[in-house]
Amino acid sequence: MTKNTRPGPLAGIKVIDMTAVVFGPLATQMLGDLGADVIKVEPPEGDMLRLVQPMQNPGMGAVYLGVNRNKRSVQIDLKTDEGRAALHDLLGDADVFASSVRPAALKRLGLTPEQLTAINPALITVALVGFGSDGPYADKPAYDDSVQAVSGMAGMAMMANPDAPPAYVPTIIADKLGGVTAAHAIIAALFHRERTGEAQHVEVPMFETLAAFLLVEHMAAATFEDEPQNFGYQRMLVPHRRPVKTADGYVTILPYSNAQWARFFTVVGREDMLDHPWVTNMDERSRNIGAIYDMVAQMAPQHSTEKWLDLMQEADIPAMPVRQLHDLPNDPHLAATGFFQRIDHPSEGQIWTTRPSVRFSKTPARADLAPAPTPGQHNIDILKKD
Repeated sequence: MTKNTRPGPLAGIKVIDMTAVVFGPLATQMLGDLGADVIKVEPPEGDMLRLVQPMQNPGMGAVYLGVNRNKRSVQIDLKTDEGRAALHDLLGDADVFASSVRPAALKRLGLTPEQLTAINPALITVALVGFGSDGPYADKPAYDDSVQAVSGMAGMAMMANPDAPPAYVPTIIADKLGGVTAAHAIIAALFHRERTGEAQHVEVPMFETLAAFLLVEHMAAATFEDEPQNFGYQRMLVPHRRPVKTADGYVTILPYSNAQWARFFTVVGREDMLDHPWVTNMDERSRNIGAIYDMVAQMAPQHSTEKWLDLMQEADIPAMPVRQLHDLPNDPHLAATGFFQRIDHPSEGQIWTTRPSVRFSKTPARADLAPAPTPGQHNIDILKKD
């Protein structure tokens, strides 16, 4: 198939990216994948994420490579008058300034939204913060683990099992969800400016973003209470909600509707369950969801994983094998969609990355426009000096 080389939907948009670690860099990488010109402004010591192992060359850690493609890098010392002047020059014709520097530090540097708007009235300024600026946590530092802790995410383990200690989700979900949210917020602000000519300041807090995300389903009965107390979507919290062990591995089998549960019990030869309230009445099933999940778990060892997948496909019931991360490169669907891509990097050689998941028929998103830059790689091109 011929590669689509048409410009992305954000072609012509200039983004000054003064973010670090994952939250902000993921957001701006998504903009770069969509064709924006993203200039990563780093301090002389570089983004701290560069130093996180594993790596094969200094300053080029794997996680850094995963959130900084399709960007150019300059190193600027903003503690100097010359450095601040250089940044002001970059901002003069920019569309977006995204920063994860805490507001107090930005004020000391003369980079508040009001000061930046004076430089460029069309500039959209974006603050990627741990906590919203109008609350008592506003000045606290924030990392993924601390936001998972305070948002209720780490406490979900105790809701599912009162005997369990709190536990972090084994991925940096606060950073990554914050990054995705920031990307769509920036695009919304660009769309508003396109329609009205009006730039604005955008604030994206990790804490509130993760808490709202978590409460989509877990607000539950608290939705209707005068004093919210009864949180937790029970289907998510029963200990039986887990992959089930088959004769040779693990599989997820997920009948959901009345019709799906009826087809499930038919295909496994349990027609005696077809008139049971757990099958015919969703309210009854919800109240006994752990027990019906346990029935599936007890049946699962009767067949191999492959056999279960065949049976569930025949019955049109959602079912998938349990994968480990190292299984993903061999997944037939990911292989067919070109999900994993190997690109040439000027310092790292050939490296693996993933393609953007969103498809555009006219303006493609691309992972291979430019590999993640080395520190200050574009100082000469952008700042016109060493």
